[in-house]
Amino acid sequence: MARADATAALVDGLVQLSFEVQGRLGRVAAQHDLSLTQVRLLGVLRDHELGIQQLAAHLGLEKSSVSGLVDRAEARGLLRRKASTDDGRAVRVVITKAGRTLAERGEREIAAALADLVADLSRTDRERLTELLAKCLPAPG
Repeated sequence: MARADATAALVDGLVQLSFEVQGRLGRVAAQHDLSLTQVRLLGVLRDHELGIQQLAAHLGLEKSSVSGLVDRAEARGLLRRKASTDDGRAVRVVITKAGRTLAERGEREIAAALADLVADLSRTDRERLTELLAKCLPAPG
């Protein structure tokens, strides 16, 4: 029973940590008049040129939702659409200089907003957290 209680407490703690992280990310996003999904969109496009369908799959959204996100970001000058070199009917979404500047600034602000959550972790705890993240998150690229 004690193990089950400890596991339940750990799971509850992870959920509470998730809420805390989401709240901090939301505050940083709001400072730039962005939603969390828009922050994710800029983060993805910082390193890639993708089509709408690829973005939809990556973000776990419907294609129409991603089109709207891209429309709004394009209107702000953060992204632009360009014709695909592979298929003249398809478009690729590309981050602009202004979008890259905002994404890089946001990355620094997010790092600062979350730094205290890991500041006191021991080397062993950091290594274990890194291992856990590797199991849970897709590999970059």
